[in-house]
Amino acid sequence: MKKLHEDWVTVILGFLVILLALVNVQSPVPDYNWANAGDLGAKVFSGANILNFLIQFVFVLVLSLIGTALTGKPLKHFLYVFPLVYILSVSAMIIAGNKEVNALNLEAVIFSLTLGLLVSNLFKLPDWFRAALSTELFVKIGLVILGTGVIFRDILKTGYLGLIQAVVVVLAVWYAAYWICQRLKIDKEMTMMISSAVSICGVSAAIATAGAIQGDNKKLSYVISLVLVTAIPMMIGMPYLANIMGLSQEVTGAWLGGSIDTTGAVVASGTLVGEAALKVSTIVKFSQNVLLGLAAFAISVYWTISSSKNTETKEKNPGLKVIWERFPKFVLGFVAASLLFSFVVSPAAVSSVKGSLKNIQTLWFVLAFTSIGLETRFADLMHRDNRKPLYAFLAAQGINILVTLVIAYLLFNGYTDI
Repeated sequence: MKKLHEDWVTVILGFLVILLALVNVQSPVPDYNWANAGDLGAKVFSGANILNFLIQFVFVLVLSLIGTALTGKPLKHFLYVFPLVYILSVSAMIIAGNKEVNALNLEAVIFSLTLGLLVSNLFKLPDWFRAALSTELFVKIGLVILGTGVIFRDILKTGYLGLIQAVVVVLAVWYAAYWICQRLKIDKEMTMMISSAVSICGVSAAIATAGAIQGDNKKLSYVISLVLVTAIPMMIGMPYLANIMGLSQEVTGAWLGGSIDTTGAVVASGTLVGEAALKVSTIVKFSQNVLLGLAAFAISVYWTISSSKNTETKEKNPGLKVIWERFPKFVLGFVAASLLFSFVVSPAAVSSVKGSLKNIQTLWFVLAFTSIGLETRFADLMHRDNRKPLYAFLAAQGINILVTLVIAYLLFNGYTDI
């Protein structure tokens, strides 16, 4: 059988998941939430929930096997590897589902990466094991499904101010972050990931950018760690600062939604301030999420053209054929899924499947970061100079906080209609 390019395979599988959900063929959503040992036994490890895990396992295994076969990789080794990847990934999601951990807004991907790193560094994994990991496949399927959550219609209904702020902040902060990274002589891959993570929507933006530029997964995991770690003090400290400055709930919400990089931390921080702040912060964050598809597309075009110019020796300006060959096709799947759910699928249908699709999308990302951990050794990380990216990220985040505060005040001060 002729091999397909991995990007096209991820588009096919992502849309297969979406179309199955729309005809009510969905993977069950296991319950990961627990507060104590009693909950863990009675809810997470109950007979019904274990059955949900098993069905979910079979669902993602079948899709992964199809993807492995279409890309021409050996199925035998994948069958040995995938059960361990799934068990570690589910374990990470259960850890993240703990009430106290959840309150800290620590996402499952950080735990899946950690568990993968522990296994990889405590045990000597054979080369065939690492070769059978399907990190890129998992990430890109998740990104295609992520497009279903970017609903333009909701943003337009809930307020144009959030969209205006999102556009201004994303453009200003992205270029500021890019400039800082260039001044510190950080490589282009890391520069693109940091700029997108700080300016757009944190983890999802970093993942989408890494996929668009075919970036180093180890660099991606480092950027995501920075996003998750910095979100915690921002989530707690910014409402306190807003109170000291006497900002209204609307301005505070716009500030939080535009500068905190994870949706969970935005919701938690907005809740600390009040109902109006929560509503505005959510609208602004959703508006930034909408821009993810456009940003990923723009970054893909820029990176494709830039890479083509650097590698083509005969012509400075590569033709459309070369650009198309190198363009990451999964971005088209992301955009197509967003347009489908924004303007074709009915709101009732969107509402009925969004929970299941969100869960399965998260699972694909967690599987990917477990795989990144399993293919990485601490020695690899120790060789990389991480100080400059850290300084760049913190500096860009500082600019993000200040720029967003100014824009939020100009747009939302005295505004109470949202």
